[in-house]
Amino acid sequence: MLDADLAELYRVPTSRLNEQVKRNRKRFPADFMFQLNDHEADFLTSQNAISNAGRGGRRTLPYVFTEQGVAMLSSVLKSERAVQVNIAIMRAFVRLRQMIAAHKALAKKIDELEEKFQAHDSQLQTVFEAIRELLTPAPPPARRRIGFVA
Repeated sequence: MLDADLAELYRVPTSRLNEQVKRNRKRFPADFMFQLNDHEADFLTSQNAISNAGRGGRRTLPYVFTEQGVAMLSSVLKSERAVQVNIAIMRAFVRLRQMIAAHKALAKKIDELEEKFQAHDSQLQTVFEAIRELLTPAPPPARRRIGFVA
């Protein structure tokens, strides 16, 4: 996400967001954020109708943040919104860990039941195979291309 979009989300000025990033540079490695080059910024300007430099527009190249960078921003910004986002992120991580642990425990119980009943019935084997398919994560959906296709 772009710095300006995140500033709006966190309800802080873009300059304030970028100032905090510069003050906490060690918290933002290259896989958390990067700065667009001139060509990318020009392309972005033409695509999004952002005002030209010198006419009230940006005077610096925008920063782009990855998912981890967005999470880190919530810990360095001091707005009320950033605090709430940070809390929500921490709760989501805890919930995710709980879900993973529950998934592992369920898979272990299924393994035990399968071993117990393996010799008894072929129909039960079919049930266990169906349960395993449900527990296997689905592949991510194919992304649709945006724009005109010739």
